[in-house]
Amino acid sequence: MSTVASPHQEKAPAIAGVPKGWVRARVEDILVQGSPVVYGILQPGPDTPGGVPYIRPTEIDRDVIQVEELRRTVPAIAARYKRSEVRSGDVILTIVGTIGKVAVVPNGLDGANITQSSCRLRADGRVLGSQYLAWAMRSPALRAQFDKLRLGTAVPRLNIAHVRGLLVPIAPIQAQRRIVAKIEELFSDLDAGVAALERVRANLKRYRAAVLKAAVEGHLTEEWRKQHTPPHTEPAVKLLERILAERRAKWEQDQLRKFKEAGKTPPKGWREKYVGPRAPEVDALHELPTGWVWTTLDMIAENCGGITKGQKHSASTQLRDVPYLRVANVQRGYLDLSEIKTIPATDRDLEDLRLLPGDILFNEGGDRDKLGRGWVWNGEIPECIHQNHVFRARLFLTDVQPKFVSHHGNSFGQLWFLRTGKQSVNLASINLTVLRNFPVPLPPTAEQAEIVAEVDRRLSVADAAEQQVEHALQRAARLRQAILKLAFEGKLVPQDPTDESAAALPEPKRPVLRAQLALASDRKWRATP
Repeated sequence: MSTVASPHQEKAPAIAGVPKGWVRARVEDILVQGSPVVYGILQPGPDTPGGVPYIRPTEIDRDVIQVEELRRTVPAIAARYKRSEVRSGDVILTIVGTIGKVAVVPNGLDGANITQSSCRLRADGRVLGSQYLAWAMRSPALRAQFDKLRLGTAVPRLNIAHVRGLLVPIAPIQAQRRIVAKIEELFSDLDAGVAALERVRANLKRYRAAVLKAAVEGHLTEEWRKQHTPPHTEPAVKLLERILAERRAKWEQDQLRKFKEAGKTPPKGWREKYVGPRAPEVDALHELPTGWVWTTLDMIAENCGGITKGQKHSASTQLRDVPYLRVANVQRGYLDLSEIKTIPATDRDLEDLRLLPGDILFNEGGDRDKLGRGWVWNGEIPECIHQNHVFRARLFLTDVQPKFVSHHGNSFGQLWFLRTGKQSVNLASINLTVLRNFPVPLPPTAEQAEIVAEVDRRLSVADAAEQQVEHALQRAARLRQAILKLAFEGKLVPQDPTDESAAALPEPKRPVLRAQLALASDRKWRATP
């Protein structure tokens, strides 16, 4: 017997080497009679306390629906989508954006709904169990089909016809129970190991924060200071005097350059127009070690914003594309240069905004985790500038360590920027005024170098440990897929020849499944002829 193959079957990959007694069927042929594959709510409306809960892909985490995070819609909207309500045991598959998240609806969630980014599968228990179907949907065999069938690039998706045509390996009912039990046993052990690794990762994050806090508060170098007291080291107050003198000298040089470019003679008393920096309000700040002094970023560095995207220029303006740093490139404690974009800029833009080794970068904000985060530029890319959402601080003297200032910004600065920046519901930002007023502790030059070296040493140990943790987590993820691959090739548990063949299923509800069951004795899984 033969039937005409659907276009979705033609695109699905062939699978070989399955045990005798297994069959292959399309998703739509193994669902409860009258329970098609359906989308969910198109427009859920505002979150309504006491309303009908609905499940979004973001609330499916690690194969589990995070019930406490579900939003709710008004009953009138949910009533329009009765056909796509879920009940306990249903399998939810995400099909927009992140394709392939899978979860089984738990008890107590009957009557909830899904959004249009997911679809609902209700397995016919006479053919296969919900847990078996859920694990099959997570298997490499099904994920390979997702990859072949998905549409779109920016927002990948599957349509309902794709899901209906997905081919699922079906073991005999008795074998399904053994497979699910073995998967859950192995994954339980894996989950315990992963949980331990994630605790280590969380502890490493706390350790990093503790190292930075101890560094910028002077605790890391308590013993060092006992052996390096004046007159062996220059106190920070003397260093600050030299910085402020250099600050004024640079201002004068900049003013003279501007007069020259404008063809003007400096007017009488022009030096008196210099505006010195504001001192920090130390009463609200923690006490510093002996020999340190509080400053502001404005006192020790020249601060500026960057280039704005979409600037309009006259037709005669000469532009060229130059690389520039975006917020995504400036992370907390490192630079992510994996994707560098270019922007049209003038020669003057390049002169004013070119990054130099030792420049300290701070993000303007946006999401709260981005607020004030940054790191030090070391000349990684020639002729690179920065956009207006990334601020640059250029120290007046090389006697100040850029890494020390950035460590301070990434530790003490996190909370300080949140307190002093502009706040909205989910967003936060800082401007140049806030950045210039950012209080910075200034240790003696020699102590700064010692602090930076000690932080580098300690964080390198944490980096190595974190790398091992990440590798172990990646191995765990690969092992999960290997287990599922074996499971749905019939190799994870022994096959019992006394099991009733999957070909002896109850009367199938669609002719195409009858044709596939007729091929059950074929040891190769191929597209239905």
